[in-house]
Amino acid sequence: MVFTTHLFVFYFLPLTLLVYYFEPKRLRTLTLVLVSYLFYAWASPAWALLMFFSTVVDYVCGLVLVRLSGLPDEDGQLAVLPRGEPRSPGQTIALAVSIASNVLLLGFFKYFDFAVANLNQLLDWTGNGSHALQFIHVALPVGISFYTFQSMSYAIDVYRGDARAMRSLVDFCCFETLYPHLVAGPIVRYSVLADQIRERSHSWEKFARGIAFFSCGMAKKILIANPLGAVADQMFGNSGLRCGDSWYGLFSYSFQIYFDFSGYSDMAVCLGLMIWFCLIKNFDSPYCADSITDFWRRWHISLSTWLRDYLYVPLGGNRLGPRRTYVNLMVVMLIGGLWHGASWNFVIWGAFHGFMLALERYQGKTSAYSRLPRSQRVGATFLLASLAWVFFRAETLGGALTYLAMLLGFCHPCAASPVRAVLVYTPFHLIVFTVAALLVWTAPQSWDFTRDLSRPKMGFLLALLAMSVSMMWTQSSNPFLYFRF
Repeated sequence: MVFTTHLFVFYFLPLTLLVYYFEPKRLRTLTLVLVSYLFYAWASPAWALLMFFSTVVDYVCGLVLVRLSGLPDEDGQLAVLPRGEPRSPGQTIALAVSIASNVLLLGFFKYFDFAVANLNQLLDWTGNGSHALQFIHVALPVGISFYTFQSMSYAIDVYRGDARAMRSLVDFCCFETLYPHLVAGPIVRYSVLADQIRERSHSWEKFARGIAFFSCGMAKKILIANPLGAVADQMFGNSGLRCGDSWYGLFSYSFQIYFDFSGYSDMAVCLGLMIWFCLIKNFDSPYCADSITDFWRRWHISLSTWLRDYLYVPLGGNRLGPRRTYVNLMVVMLIGGLWHGASWNFVIWGAFHGFMLALERYQGKTSAYSRLPRSQRVGATFLLASLAWVFFRAETLGGALTYLAMLLGFCHPCAASPVRAVLVYTPFHLIVFTVAALLVWTAPQSWDFTRDLSRPKMGFLLALLAMSVSMMWTQSSNPFLYFRF
């Protein structure tokens, strides 16, 4: 189910809030679990069963980690494992089971066919094509990359002694399946939600700010991301663009993916506030970053911090010397690229960012680049991030290389298509493109804009919401980009 559909806006959300607010307090967490499974099962009931299996495995592993410690309960709650102390073999096995189950689920559903395709290609090259393996063509469960990473963080935090395991399966299911951020993030750590699941409070200020976030998110998706997505689709679907057309298509995609994903994050925060949960900030004006290092402090913050805390630091971080630091950065970003999709395009995208992170660390803070005016550094960072998006958006590696060639003017352009010009160079699309640029570099973030809500500001946001909902009826189904990850 998609947030920007009449089914969700006019039926699912109002009914959920009606039941949630008027039922007894003791039933609210269970209601959220049932509603979240319904939300997820709308696309495929089998996916909901798969997620429930993953949830039960992680829940049991968390209990085992605590029970094997022999520590008594604390005020009716499970004990927290002491930090820095060695763990027993049984506890290590429990952690390994949790991590392995999540990695295997993600690996099978997301990467099996990718691995088979590359192995078959290798067999062809070595003259053993007759031994080619068969594809499974299994459908990728929506949001599996998000909820498996979230699950792993739970077991790891309990093992480290950074979090208290949950006794109640219902409470743990609420953490795993909370529908606002289930299918496209943010990846919320267990420590962020644990106390809120046990005890949370309602306030009309939260609800009002939630409506404000929802208005911002709907406007970002419906009024900006979708129109610019139409431009990007036209441009990336053409192999004979003029240089200027290709840059217009690329920057349209840069704006599309930001407003699409940050719009979803805004709506996730909104829906959390409406049911009294405070989620985390996932974007911090990433296109205002003045380096790729700064970009990853601002873009998809929940993923970048997850990769830092659960991959980069355990690999040694920057504690084992410069060369090992560069290797760690490359490894982490390669995994980050593969997390986004089973394609060499995503591997190259991750490798590009890993290389840039390593290069910036090698240059240090006294490089010639760091002495440039900030505006030039911001422009250069946006350009580099946009060039990397080519591999993110193109369907194939060949398509990405062709598009890069068009950007550099190396491809002979075909005759201009009147249909394409009519579709993407309309006053509407050019205005949306300009508004997107102004919002990216001059407007306050949703997180700050919704902090203090005056009546005029709330009136503006409600008008924006009404406009977005009206426009929603005129657009065909257009799921959020990160649903496929």
